[in-house]
Amino acid sequence: MRITDGQIHIWSSGMPMSMHRQVTSYSVDEALSDMDEAGVDSAIIHPPSWDPRCSEVAAEAVKAHPHRFAILDAFDVTAPGGRATVEGWRRRPGMCGLRFAFLRPGTTNWLTDGSMEWLWPEAQTHNIPIAMLVPSRAREVGEIASRFPDLKLIIDHCAARRGKVDADAFEDLDTFLDVARKHPNVAIKATGAPSYSSGPYPFRTVHDPLRRMFDAFGPERMFWGTDITRMPCSWRQCVTLFTEELAWLKGRDLELVMGEAMWRFIGWTG
Repeated sequence: MRITDGQIHIWSSGMPMSMHRQVTSYSVDEALSDMDEAGVDSAIIHPPSWDPRCSEVAAEAVKAHPHRFAILDAFDVTAPGGRATVEGWRRRPGMCGLRFAFLRPGTTNWLTDGSMEWLWPEAQTHNIPIAMLVPSRAREVGEIASRFPDLKLIIDHCAARRGKVDADAFEDLDTFLDVARKHPNVAIKATGAPSYSSGPYPFRTVHDPLRRMFDAFGPERMFWGTDITRMPCSWRQCVTLFTEELAWLKGRDLELVMGEAMWRFIGWTG
């Protein structure tokens, strides 16, 4: 089974937001060493906003290790020339889609203020998946999915609320599961699951939410991942939480969730 982490950050400068390791760099070589130790074969890089060279760092990693890394990156959707940017997006090495966190000043209202209205049809036309950090935004995601049924959308971080744990973290989950049942073009990244539990490994308070996600999205629209630099445990424990502790996740379903479904959804040949 090839294991692909659906979300990691690497960076060469800048201090991360407080949730992440407070170090000024986490290099591709460090990531590869940690991945090898954990039994992770490949990973999808999400260039982090705190490094001004984040996109270059990701591109360099893909160029050096094309079978181990792919990228979901972002750009300023309010800047001129956006349609040309989208048209050429997949021609960039390792680029498999877009990812928006809506955390930086000036971006927080993009989803609701009309800034992205032009992007949805363009991304659909050019088959560019869009991942988004959208806690409490199930209604908006459902509306976009309905209007653009061939646009692939990915909900980040288990649809959980930032900074919350246990039941509080998953307060919005049912509304996102309803979106999953209605819209087959919407997937979920089960990234960062350990961070949404108040307990130690094996983080039992996230087991039931993960099962509910699986039941609604199915193995072809649920993707394992870590966001490892903010996890409260080792990379290996992030793996074994899914491969050893979830009794209902076995066989072909496990292979899909641990990587294969992600490659298919974003169109990465690896």
